[in-house]
Amino acid sequence: MPIRIPDTLPATGILESENIFVMTEYRAIHQDIRPLRVLILNLMPSKIETETMILRKLSNSPLQVNIELLRTESNASGKQMEHMRDFYVTLDEIRSKHYDGMIITGSPVDAQNFEDVGFWPELCEIFEWAKTQVFSTFYISWSAQAGIYYHFGVKNRPLDIPLLGVFPHKVVKASSPLVRGVNDLVWVPRAQDFIVDAADITANRELELVIAGDDAGVYVAKSTDSRHFFVFGHPEYEGDTFALQYRREIEAGGAPKMPQNYFPDDDPTAKPLAYWRSDGQLIYTNWLNYYVYQATPYDIDSLSMGFPNAGSGRFLF
Repeated sequence: MPIRIPDTLPATGILESENIFVMTEYRAIHQDIRPLRVLILNLMPSKIETETMILRKLSNSPLQVNIELLRTESNASGKQMEHMRDFYVTLDEIRSKHYDGMIITGSPVDAQNFEDVGFWPELCEIFEWAKTQVFSTFYISWSAQAGIYYHFGVKNRPLDIPLLGVFPHKVVKASSPLVRGVNDLVWVPRAQDFIVDAADITANRELELVIAGDDAGVYVAKSTDSRHFFVFGHPEYEGDTFALQYRREIEAGGAPKMPQNYFPDDDPTAKPLAYWRSDGQLIYTNWLNYYVYQATPYDIDSLSMGFPNAGSGRFLF
């Protein structure tokens, strides 16, 4: 959250030059506050597990957030249809509504071309709809690859050895509020057959690289107008997420690959330590605070023609 200090305090200019968010007395007095509207498009088959992990991250903030859950009609899971009928909406039900933010989860379709995915046409319709109805979108894992391809033409590339485990990355743009408080070396759970190369991000003037790994490729990139945040990993994963997946595959008679840098001493009977949790929390919290709460228009429903680039906030980073 911002610190509130006198408008003319000498430290104000210094802190602003360091991208420290300072709220002047004038802005604090005139600030309008309301609950945020955040839409979660859940593409994962494990609906309840996925929504619970993301909601844990969004709840760890002083901000009040009103959540709605969205599903695609072409990717409905029969096993959880009752849960989705009770708690999820479809695009037709919310088409006229505006949202401050949207989170789009990953999906276990890494090995397919985007156009071959059964729900791709409906996902593209949601991408288009969000251009005028959602202020800032946060894409996770597979949806980050799909989103950056759809909006900016950046293609992913297949890996000889898929990523599975927890991998190190370095902060590339330390001045970004998105990485405020994040460690210089960022460990992230990844489970992917494809990655996006950093060179393809830096070559595009509409995109900026925030966090990347030497071996794991890009972890976080964003659009320069801060409308799109591409997170090529799973910062929301709990400490036992990989372990539960690993054991389910064992029980099903499979021979799963052991996640790298995960089980202590590569012992699958040992309890993993979630050493990525705090950095993962900050990525969600910083996005919600700096790029949604501080920037989105107050009268969100008055925008019949869609969102302007800067909203009512002081600036975008």
